[in-house]
Amino acid sequence: MRSSPRNRNPAGSLAREIHIPSAPIDADRLKRWIFPEIVQSYTARDTILYALALGIGAMPDDPRQLRHVYERNLVAFPTLATTLCFDGPWTVPDSGIDLTRILHGEQAVTMYQTLSPSATVRARECVTDLVDTGEDAIIHSRRDLFDQVTGGACIATLQSSLYCRGQGGFGGMRKPSRELTYPLPPRVADDVVEIPTLAQTALLYRLCGDPAPLHVDPEFAWEAGFPRPIMHGLCTFGIAAFAVVTRYADLDARHLKSVRTRFCAPVYPGETLTFELWTAGEAVWFRAWAKNRGIKVLDRGHAILARHDPFTSSPSLFSTTRSHHEPS
Repeated sequence: MRSSPRNRNPAGSLAREIHIPSAPIDADRLKRWIFPEIVQSYTARDTILYALALGIGAMPDDPRQLRHVYERNLVAFPTLATTLCFDGPWTVPDSGIDLTRILHGEQAVTMYQTLSPSATVRARECVTDLVDTGEDAIIHSRRDLFDQVTGGACIATLQSSLYCRGQGGFGGMRKPSRELTYPLPPRVADDVVEIPTLAQTALLYRLCGDPAPLHVDPEFAWEAGFPRPIMHGLCTFGIAAFAVVTRYADLDARHLKSVRTRFCAPVYPGETLTFELWTAGEAVWFRAWAKNRGIKVLDRGHAILARHDPFTSSPSLFSTTRSHHEPS
């Protein structure tokens, strides 16, 4: 008889106590693979659903939140870009990637234009680096998002790293050619922001284009080493961006030029996230904790917020009041 999931890995870190034999990934196949170009149409309904999944709209009488969840004068939250033309290295056939062993490592989004609340866009994934730690494989990938109808300049660039636990040993380089995230300032955080998540957050977010069973199926989550389904890393990523623009841009997400972070441990739906924030000029650094467990879930977070809207040159809406807190 197997042990109860409640007695296994209660902190929900990286489930290292599970030692399922896994073969190395097929690095050559991943390097050579040409991903198909994906064209996707999304609507105002998709834009609203994404914002609701992040928890935007919890204060429906707040016009700053309402503009992301109401079709009248709807504004797309920029990290919606992470859900568009969504593909990934795990879709490469015969790559050897074990779906029960993968975790999102890092994510970065750079915005070049305002994301429309509805459009048809196109993008193509590509593998940029393969790192072999000896134990794990880390796959770095990138996709550039374009408007399919108008063509023109790139809307956003999305970069990510994927950890394939126990699938190293293929003989690749030991470090990426370029770090995706940046270290935090060596001082006390300037601000602390808390954001609760809902018990059904992962159920909502999976409707945004990532129906992976790890986020909904208790049996699958148990087999992957977690006591229950976990939240999508990209959902936590979007919530982090929400925390940053709420605190420093009066929830005017048009100021967000870029955001990036490293995922340290999974978040469970229903947890409250505590964000520590540092600022200097247009830069904001952050990390996040699962409040009740005292587990760091995001680290090396960094965002750039334009003092003027980078696409319309509108005046800044930045809050200038800050409080000071000791780190958690």
